[in-house]
Amino acid sequence: MFDYMIVGAGFAGSVLAERLACVANKKVLIVEQRDHIGGNAYDYYNHHGILVHKYGPHIFHTNSKKVFDYLGKFTLWRPYEHRVLASVDGQLVPLPINLTTINSLYGLQLNCGQLEEFYNSKAEKIDSIKTSEDVVISKVGKELYEKFFKGYTRKQWDLDPSELDASVTSRVPTRINKDDRYFTDSYQAMPLHGYTKMFRNMLSHPNIKIMLNTDYKEIVDIIPYHRLIFTGPIDSYFNYCYGRLPYRSIEFRFDTFDKETFQATGTINFPNEHPYTRITEFKYLTGQIHHKTSIVYEYPTADGDPYYPIPRRENTELYKKYQALADSMSNTYFTGRLGTYKYYNMDQVVAQSLTLFDRLTQSKIKTELNGHAKQHT
Repeated sequence: MFDYMIVGAGFAGSVLAERLACVANKKVLIVEQRDHIGGNAYDYYNHHGILVHKYGPHIFHTNSKKVFDYLGKFTLWRPYEHRVLASVDGQLVPLPINLTTINSLYGLQLNCGQLEEFYNSKAEKIDSIKTSEDVVISKVGKELYEKFFKGYTRKQWDLDPSELDASVTSRVPTRINKDDRYFTDSYQAMPLHGYTKMFRNMLSHPNIKIMLNTDYKEIVDIIPYHRLIFTGPIDSYFNYCYGRLPYRSIEFRFDTFDKETFQATGTINFPNEHPYTRITEFKYLTGQIHHKTSIVYEYPTADGDPYYPIPRRENTELYKKYQALADSMSNTYFTGRLGTYKYYNMDQVVAQSLTLFDRLTQSKIKTELNGHAKQHT
């Protein structure tokens, strides 16, 4: 008898499995339909011996010391600050848009104070910020919006930015200095030996058993357990009774070249040309020294594994129907990007699962205390 069956071996499920097994001394079964642990963060050495991320680049960053220290129990960290260039008007310029970006595109020599004035001169007043288009145009105007955001967003989401929640483009701020780091979080690093190694360390506890290549529906009525934690798509759990929640997927195309480097930085975005959105070169991320280099092209698509919940009001309303069903259940819990239909970063998923662990254990303690009190009344 298992105390918990956890569906999914990505961050959401693995963090909970580790905490429940190690801290709460629970017996845990992880059921994973893929042939590996690690979820979308899974990495491996390709046949050239280069460490690549199977499901596209995963760059860790967080402002949470708690999350960073927790994962640090299972990996050494390699400091890494990600940098992105965008191919715009025949140039490769820093993204997020910063002082260097504007001076390069417009042949100017602005300073930081003048850049703020430049943005203000381009910005258009919008009384109510509701969409991704509103966010960008209200800050930097329509011209920069069309150069950097409109085409990329249409490729990524197959929707115009005017149809998407403001949170999408809010993730990529503009800057008034020369800071060319893509993220500004307090903690930016990569697992020194890769994500998969980190997950192996996390799950190497005698209380944890793992079944790969397994659809949980095939065994859920066969293997006894007390509680279920589900990290897959919440609509699939309820057999799409209210309809399917929409997602975007990505087709990844890998290539390897017989040279040290392929491009000038870790990732180059292509907002306006080419059907792919970006190219990432893995050796920048991993720090691996190798005489060859591997890259990945990302082609957004409507079909395939669900990667990105589509942030639109009508989708949120549909999710709330499934959330109500989930909230009505006992001993069944939903977490992770797919389980809660949220466009979370990796650190947010870890934090969410740590919070759920606290809730589960506190609930258990409360139940035991109540039972103990009843025995003495």
